[in-house]
Amino acid sequence: MMEIDIDIETQNLDIDIDLVRHAILATLRHQGAKFSGEVSVLCVQDEEMARYNGQHRGKGVATDVLSFPQFSEEEIGNAADEFICLGDIIINIDAALRQAEEYGHSAAREVAFLTVHSALHLLGYTHDDEAQESRMFAAQEEILTEMGLGR
Repeated sequence: MMEIDIDIETQNLDIDIDLVRHAILATLRHQGAKFSGEVSVLCVQDEEMARYNGQHRGKGVATDVLSFPQFSEEEIGNAADEFICLGDIIINIDAALRQAEEYGHSAAREVAFLTVHSALHLLGYTHDDEAQESRMFAAQEEILTEMGLGR
């Protein structure tokens, strides 16, 4: 049975940690995860996100979310009944709020979207080409709809 420890550091930002936890677990259930493990989530603002993005991607500008998977999709598929450190997620709350307004939906939906998107990256999903992007975006929408946050 899958058991996932989710460590969420909010840095006193106004974020619904239960929503973040639910989005990660919904993603893992949707993908049929059979391992136990842990995921770390850090919630930051623009300035700190720009620093992380510069350190890890060489782009010193704030982005909405960063994902740091520890394993490939194949390795995760072979990890049934094992305990693994799936990876880390950094969510930029400032960007989430801006994007929610820009896209005309709730901040909750945007935070859930960013969390699901990142959790899929931790599971090995990418959007490097059109086929991969289509697969990832379809999974995102299915998960968000299952969470009651669909379009």
